[in-house]
Formats: sequence, C-alpha cells, structure tokens
Amino acid sequence: LRGQEVVIKVQRPGLKDLFDIDLKNLRVIAEYLQKIDPKSDGAKRDWVAIYDECASVLYQKGISWPAILPGQEIDYTKEAANAELFASNFKNMDYVKVPSIFWDYTTPQILTMEYVPGIKINKIEALDQLGVDRKRLGRYAVESYLEQILSHGFFHADPHPGNIAVDDVNGGRLIFYDFGMMGSISQNIREGLLEAFYGIYEKSPDKVLEAMIQMGVLVPTGDMTAVRRTAQFFLNSFEERLAAQRREKELEAAEVGFKKPLSKEEIVMKKKERLAAIGEDLLSIAADQPFRFPATFTFVVRAFSVLDGIGKGLDPRFDITEIAKPYALELLRFREAGVEDIKKRWDRQSQAFYNLFRQADRVEKLANVIERLEQGDLKLRVRALESERAFQRIATVQKTILNAVAVGSLINLATILSLNSIRVPATIAYFFCSIFGFQVLFGIVKIKKLDERERLITGTA
Repeated sequence: LRGQEVVIKVQRPGLKDLFDIDLKNLRVIAEYLQKIDPKSDGAKRDWVAIYDECASVLYQKGISWPAILPGQEIDYTKEAANAELFASNFKNMDYVKVPSIFWDYTTPQILTMEYVPGIKINKIEALDQLGVDRKRLGRYAVESYLEQILSHGFFHADPHPGNIAVDDVNGGRLIFYDFGMMGSISQNIREGLLEAFYGIYEKSPDKVLEAMIQMGVLVPTGDMTAVRRTAQFFLNSFEERLAAQRREKELEAAEVGFKKPLSKEEIVMKKKERLAAIGEDLLSIAADQPFRFPATFTFVVRAFSVLDGIGKGLDPRFDITEIAKPYALELLRFREAGVEDIKKRWDRQSQAFYNLFRQADRVEKLANVIERLEQGDLKLRVRALESERAFQRIATVQKTILNAVAVGSLINLATILSLNSIRVPATIAYFFCSIFGFQVLFGIVKIKKLDERERLITGTA
C-alpha cells in the first residue's frame, strides 16, 4: 500500500447466524401479511416476493459476480465487486466518486478500500462552510439515481446520508460508500420505465398504461375504462402542477413571500373536489385490483423516498419531478434517434396503411353489431358500482349480526352451564363466545371503514 490511507471493514463474528434468525422471523411475518392484507387500495402486493427480494439483497447463495449481482452483506468480495461495477458505470461522470478496492487485502470477511473522506450530505452547515452548491448537489443525487436505474439497471439500494458524502472536488462531488445492498432491474422494466416517461411526455394515458402492463405493474382487466380515465386525470393534474411551478418561478421573490397560503379548509375542499372527480373510477379500481407491486420496486421506491428527503434538506424548493424531467427528455431524444424507434415508427405507418384497406370490413362488422342489437341477440353487461358497494356493506352487516347473535346465545349457554356447575362445557362456550366477539368487533370496524371510504371517494366526507 506504500503508506496510502485505507479503510478496512471487518465482519462481526456470528453475523450470518443473526441474519438467518431475522430472516426466518421476517418470512413468517410476510406469509401472515399475505393472508390478511385487505388490498382495499386496488393493488395486490406479494409480500413473500418482497421478502425474497430483501433476502437476496442481504445474501443469496449460488449467485456470483457479474451475474444478477444482488448485494451480499455477508460476503465482502461481492460488495467489492459491486463497488467496481458501480465505479465503472460512472467512470465518465466527474461528480461521482467510488473508493477503489484493494483486492490483495480483501476476503469474504475483510474489505479493504481507498480512504475518501467527505462530509455527510445532510450536514447543511458543514456543506455551506465547504462552499459547495447545495441545490446542484440535490440535482446530482437525483440524476445519478436516474442514471443507475434507467441506463444501467444496477443501483445503490441504501442511499441514506451515512452512505453518501460530499467533498469539494470539481465544485462538489458525491462520494458513495457501502455497496453491500445493491439492486438490479431487468431490461423489460427499464424499457417500461422509459415508455412510461414517453407516455407522460406525450400526455398519452394509453402509452402509460401499456408501459405499466409491460413492467407488470398493471394487469389488464375486462374493463380498463376506469383505469384509463384515472390515468388521464393524473396526467392532467401533473401537467397543471408543472405549469403552476413555472408560474411560481416567474414571480419575483418578494411577491412569493407575500403570497397567501391556502387555509386548512381550502386544502380539504380541493382534496374533496379531486376525489369527487374520479371517485367512482377509484372505487372500480379498488374492486378489480388490477395493480401489482413488483418486488423489484421495493428498493427503488425506498431509494427515491430517501433522496426526496435529502433533496428537501439541501434545498427547500427541491422538486424531484422538476429535476427528473430534463434527464428524461434527454433519454427520450436519444430514444427517438435510435433504430428501435425508427422501426416502431415504420410499424405504425405500415399498420395505418393496412388499416386503410380494412375500413370496409370494419364498417360491415359495425353494421352486424347494430343488427344483432336490434334483434336482441347481443347481451350487454352493465356494472353498477353503487349496487356492488351496497351489497358488500349488507353482507358485512349480516355477518356481523349473525356473529352477535352467536355471542348472545353462547353467553346464555355458558351462564346456564356455569350455574349448574358444568365447568368444562361452560369454559368451551366462553372460549367460542370470545372468538365470535372478536368477529363482531372486526365487522364493526370494517363497516366503519367502508362508510369512510364511500364518503371520502364520493367527496362527501
């Protein structure tokens, strides 16, 4: 090493045994959540798959670098390999620094790397004394993660302030530490994310939904109308938000300071108006549950949540969407210039040319449908969401009433048996009485939640 300063990370004895115990307990919890998750928000979460993703990030036997490369907290050679791959991905970006690895002094239990000192990214006063631009650091953090996820599909899964430092090289540089927890994203997920950006850019709900289907986030149901309307609503809201941000930036700082903030009542009223606009569609989505939460996104969502908190600490006006937009547009311009996009454009033109000669057949099919409607041969399925919700509430109320009747009957039976000194059957009756009693309580809570959700979604809360 010739006098060079290094950092040596030594594994604590018995760490694998502790991981084994914790992961076994988490497995039990995941299986329990899989059974009791009500999924009332329209999304189906695979808790066991999420557990498996977390377990693979901690350690997974049989996978060697550079295969899938999940981070392996108990094998430091894997962490070292992750660090080198991460450094290779950012070799052309001077605002990211990764400590070099000394392989001659690295084993599965000992990691030796270059000593790169820095200031924690959340130490605001120290960063100001260092003289770096905090706003630019926030932008660098977001851009680095977009680069990791969209360009390389290999990202740091634990970006808390202890793992990201800053020095004054090149006017402010991000230093990443601890590569034991790394995530990987498959090619189809990355392509789906780019397609989603493209759909948002074009304000096309259909493209966004196609991208979500490609990523496995959305499973097509029989009726996608409610999902499409909801996507259109959120695209419009997103565009309005960006327009409002542009208008706010155009105002002078003095005017912004004197701008009257919305009152609590006005905020609640605006929320009710938004929910009332898509309330029925949200209830339909909650009933059909077309959305999925892929385990791959577990650490992606966590990473961006942490980054959002770090960014707001660096700059109170930090907006992750505003920073991501130019980066996404650059990727889209690169995408549009690619051969793949030319092929897609050619396919669309070919399809349009083909459709031109199919119009006569389609008109004939439309005429056949109208004729079948007139003759009564065509059946239409009409879905009344109000009736479905009413039936769900009635079924819950009936079940709760039956449980309450069972509680009353068992209490009477147990009391009679106790008075006649028949203790064992009386104890059994009291036991089942308690079970039905808990069912009554759960039923009351469920009815209350159904009523609250109805009022919230319909804007009458």
